Amino acid sequence: MTIVYQQESSFNLDEMLALYRASGINRPTDNSARMAIMLASSNLLLTARQNGQLLGLARCLTDKAYVVYICDLLVDQAYQQQGIGKALLAAVQQATGPQVQQLLRSAPSAMQYYPQVGFTAIDNAFHIQRQY
Repeated sequence: MTIVYQQESSFNLDEMLALYRASGINRPTDNSARMAIMLASSNLLLTARQNGQLLGLARCLTDKAYVVYICDLLVDQAYQQQGIGKALLAAVQQATGPQVQQLLRSAPSAMQYYPQVGFTAIDNAFHIQRQY
């Protein structure tokens, strides 16, 4: 079956919550209001679908001219290690262009993945940890 990668301007919250849960990524999926705000505030949502079924998502914030922050990259665990995440990252690059720097914060379990798909680790970032 063919996987379709596309930019989406709207989303079905229940479908997105199901994908987040199926991916194993740690997000507050028990707080649907918070998740709805996270998704609605993202200005670039790229999906991977097979026969309409949502398999993966790249949720991003971008100014479309200089930088894109990839907030979440997730793939349903049943479909992981099939190149879907890599294809979603390529879709981010295609949607934003070569003049836009891609940034992301990796989960500890994915630290070995990102160099394999072209990312370079950086040490000049800072954060203030969220309280909840």
